[in-house]
Amino acid sequence: MAAAACLSLAACTVPGDEPPEIGVTIPPGFAAANGAQGAVYERWWTHFGDPQLDAFVERAVADSTAIGQAIARVRQARARARIAGADRLPQVDASLSATRQHLSLESLGIVVPGDEPRAGPSSYTIETYDLSANVSWEIDLWGRLSAQSAAARAEFLGSEASLQAVRQVIAAQTARTYFAVVEAREQVELAQRTVENYTEVARQIGNRVDVGSAQPIEGQLADANLRSASAHLAQRRETLAMLTREFDILLRNYPDGEVAVADALPTVPPPPPAGIPAELLARRPDIAASLLDLRAAGFRLTAAERSFLPGITLTASAGTSTTELSNLFDPGAFIWSVAGRLLQPVFQGGRLRAQFELRAGERDEALQSYADAVLTALSEVEIALAVEEFLGGQERELAGAVAAAERAVEIARNRYDLGKEPLLTLLESQRRSLDARSSLLAVQRLRLANRVDLHLALGGGFGQAGESAGTTSEK
Repeated sequence: MAAAACLSLAACTVPGDEPPEIGVTIPPGFAAANGAQGAVYERWWTHFGDPQLDAFVERAVADSTAIGQAIARVRQARARARIAGADRLPQVDASLSATRQHLSLESLGIVVPGDEPRAGPSSYTIETYDLSANVSWEIDLWGRLSAQSAAARAEFLGSEASLQAVRQVIAAQTARTYFAVVEAREQVELAQRTVENYTEVARQIGNRVDVGSAQPIEGQLADANLRSASAHLAQRRETLAMLTREFDILLRNYPDGEVAVADALPTVPPPPPAGIPAELLARRPDIAASLLDLRAAGFRLTAAERSFLPGITLTASAGTSTTELSNLFDPGAFIWSVAGRLLQPVFQGGRLRAQFELRAGERDEALQSYADAVLTALSEVEIALAVEEFLGGQERELAGAVAAAERAVEIARNRYDLGKEPLLTLLESQRRSLDARSSLLAVQRLRLANRVDLHLALGGGFGQAGESAGTTSEK
């Protein structure tokens, strides 16, 4: 076996913030690979050959409330990224003000000596009109604002990757529920046929009891078998009703249980190509989202580290100021000012240090979350591939069991009619035939559901997410 390769990822390449690498041993191929070659399927649900399933998946993905929530989160993240980016640019605003003041000489601290009446006015009314444009700009000398902007952008790209992951999950959930509803319908039909068969057996045995060719106990056993089958049918109908209403909710329908599905489960198609593990990491949108969360945490840590450094802010203002409104645009009333400020944090009660420790803890948590996402993705593929093989073997064995059970029922019925076998033998053979056919349906549905899980684990569905993970920058 070829030697395993080691995947190492630096969480974020911000100067001054070199995080520890994570090492995950990645083999050259999956242990349970099926040998199929080619690219991972996109729109994998179409490979089941069921037009109704195709329509349901498209509808669920378009109307899902979970996807609607994810889209709203993308909008929020995009807005936060724009807000963070705006902090790096000069802030410009314009102002227009008018002030009217009434002042007395006494309020100005002017006292006229003597007792003689004052010759002039004792108070004044002053009107001032100001028109100005103001500019404020914090110079990103140390890259703190750039790191904050990059963190917000990484969060935005991560929300897009998460949206893609939600789409894939909804498609998979729709397919799994659809197959469950179809199987439940088939189980109801099987139980209904069983009740009809047991009803006929009970009628025939009842006739034989009436003419004395069968014992009354045989009639009681046949009736008990019929009642048990009827109860089983009611249980199957309850399961179908529950699953159908769940499917309605998934499709954003009123849960009236009237959704129409196919009459039978589709045949399990050939297995899809699994590709290689290293490609999986670039294809899974949940891994891309986790990677982007890690990068965002790294950028936030960098911003917290650079908060210890001094900040430089430049301000400028230009405009007019006059006591006459008609002179507001007079060049003679023009005024301007320019100022700079250097602000160095000195003492904030440990807030900056605590904030740095908080961001460092978040980065370390994101690092472990990313490693967990990688291992989980690899495990999901290996499990789905292994279960595919196990369920395939089960289906083959159960298909043989169904054929054998049906032959046993035919033999038992013929021998019972000839008086060579007791009724219990016939009833037991019928029960085993029912169980075998029911188990075969269940395994067929499990194989289809596991195939859906395999497609989901491989990252197929709506395109790859690797580009988002690789395009985060400090812009």
